[in-house]
Amino acid sequence: MIERLKESFGAAIGFKVVGRITGDEVKAFEPQIEFVIAERKERPIGILADLSEMDGADWKARWDEMRFLQKYTEHIARMAVVGADKWEEVVAMVLAGTAVLQAETRYFTGAEINAAWEWVRTSKNADRVPVRTMYEGKGLFKDYIPEYTEL
Repeated sequence: MIERLKESFGAAIGFKVVGRITGDEVKAFEPQIEFVIAERKERPIGILADLSEMDGADWKARWDEMRFLQKYTEHIARMAVVGADKWEEVVAMVLAGTAVLQAETRYFTGAEINAAWEWVRTSKNADRVPVRTMYEGKGLFKDYIPEYTEL
């Protein structure tokens, strides 16, 4: 299940993933992010993804996530990933999707979620929280045009 977090407003949208997600759940959530992008017009947004209760994703969900991120990569400035205390375990799970982004992606523990919101909204990192960069935001696949879009 993917649920929008109540702290979402303005240029920042957050969501929490609970359990194992499917492609249908990813597709159903996409319009919420598209709405924020449309509202902001040319100004980029920040995304907070709370994966602390995620239990994986099926391949269709991963494909849909990568397709979506590739389509809107120029509209996403920052992405904060909130997870369990072992952030190294989350890196492998998230890196495939964030590689298509031009956005910088950082990891925060569950206890650091307020600092994650601050960074997503302002790009300022709280002094009390270590910087854990997952991806520097160079857009590895920003010019990639997928050959297969109907999986």
